[in-house]
Amino acid sequence: MRILLLSQWFQPELSFKGLPFARELTRLGHDVQVLTGFPNYPGGKIYKGYKIRLFQKEILEGIPVFRVPLYPSHDNNSLRRIANYASFAFSAASLGVFGIKRPDVIHAYHPPATIGLPALFLRMAYHSPFVYDIQDLWPDTLAATGMVNNKMVLRLVGKWCNFIYSQAAKIVVLSPGFKEELIKRGVPEHKIEVIYNWCEEDYLKACDLNEDLTQNLGMAGRFNIVFAGTMGKAQALSAVLDTAGLLKDKFPEIQFIFVGGGVDVGKLKKKKIEQNLTNVCFLPWRPMSEIGHVLNSAHVLLVHLKDDPLFKITIPGKTQAYMAAGRPILMAVKGNAAELIEKAGAGLVCMPQDPQGIAKTVETFYKMPREKLERMGENGRNFYQRELSLCVGVQRFEKVFKSAINKI
Repeated sequence: MRILLLSQWFQPELSFKGLPFARELTRLGHDVQVLTGFPNYPGGKIYKGYKIRLFQKEILEGIPVFRVPLYPSHDNNSLRRIANYASFAFSAASLGVFGIKRPDVIHAYHPPATIGLPALFLRMAYHSPFVYDIQDLWPDTLAATGMVNNKMVLRLVGKWCNFIYSQAAKIVVLSPGFKEELIKRGVPEHKIEVIYNWCEEDYLKACDLNEDLTQNLGMAGRFNIVFAGTMGKAQALSAVLDTAGLLKDKFPEIQFIFVGGGVDVGKLKKKKIEQNLTNVCFLPWRPMSEIGHVLNSAHVLLVHLKDDPLFKITIPGKTQAYMAAGRPILMAVKGNAAELIEKAGAGLVCMPQDPQGIAKTVETFYKMPREKLERMGENGRNFYQRELSLCVGVQRFEKVFKSAINKI
C-alpha cells in the first residue's frame, strides 16, 4: 500500500506516531509519505535549521516528508492556538496535492480537529479513503482543559467533528471508552477500531541504573515518585503538591520529582516555595536520550489527570511509556487507564485530585517490599510488549488500512 501520514506534528518534534510509525510501516513493505508542518511543538518556535517557506521536501530515514507553512504557536492564548491549527489545515489542504503521490489510504492524526479539512480535500483530489485516528475527543478536550469556554463555539466544533466522522472510511480510537462515546454520538460501531497507543520505545528500553545521573538529579538516597511530561490544567498537579505537604514530615525520604514543562509550571513552583515543600523537585525537559534513565531511577511513576468525565475514557500517553520503562505506576486517573493498570498488575490506582488518597497510596508503595515493586514493574513491561507495543499496534493499523481501501 502507498500510505500518506497526515499530521500537524512530525519529527524532529516528539511524535510517537510520526517517524517510528512510518519506519515500521516501511519495514512491513509499504510505501510511506508524510504531509506535515514546520516543527515548532512544544515551544511554539520554529526549530533550528528550519525556516517557514511555501513548502519544503526532505527525506528522514528514507521517508519523504513534505512540509507546508503554519503559524507557529503553542501557548495558552486561544486565538494564537486556533491560528496555529487553522493555518496548517489550510496549507495542507491547498498545497498538499502538489507535494505527494496519490496514496491508497490516508492516515489523519487528530488532534487538532482541523486536520479533517486536508483529509477531506485529499480524499476528493485522489479518491483515497482516510482513516481518522482520534487521540483527543473534541470538543470535550477543549472544554475540559479550559482552552475554549464559549458554548456556541464548542457546539460548532462538535458538529464539525461529527461530519468528519461520517466522511472517514474507518476511525481508530485509543480506548474502549472512546469507542462507546462515539457510538453514542451516532458513529456506526463497525466503523470504529480500538488500537492502544505505543510509546517512543527506542528511549525506554530496560537499562542499568545510571548512578551518576541519579546523584546529579538529587534522586540518590530518596524514595522517588516521578511525574514526567506536560504540566498543564489537565494534569491538575496542585493536588499532588498538597499530597507532598501531607507526607513531608511523616516520611521525609519520599520525594516528588516533576520533569518537563507546561503552562502550570510557574504556578506549581510558586506553591512549592510558599508551602516550603522540601520534598518536591522540578527538573526541566530532559533530552530523550536521558528520559529512560530518569524513569529508571524512579521507585514509582505517577500519572495524574483532572477529575473530569472526559478523562475516564482516555489513556494518557505516559501510561505506555511508564509500562515500557518497567517501573511501578501510581495511576491517579479514573476509568479506562486505571482498568489497564489493574489488568496488567502494573501498579496501584487511586482517585485523582484527592491528596489524602494519593498520600495513602504513596505510603503503600513506600512500605511495599522491593521485590513486589520490581514485580509490578516487570508486569507492566511484559503487558506492554504483548498488548501495546509498536509492532503489535502497526500490525493492527495495517488491517484497518486494508479494510478502508476495500470499502471503496
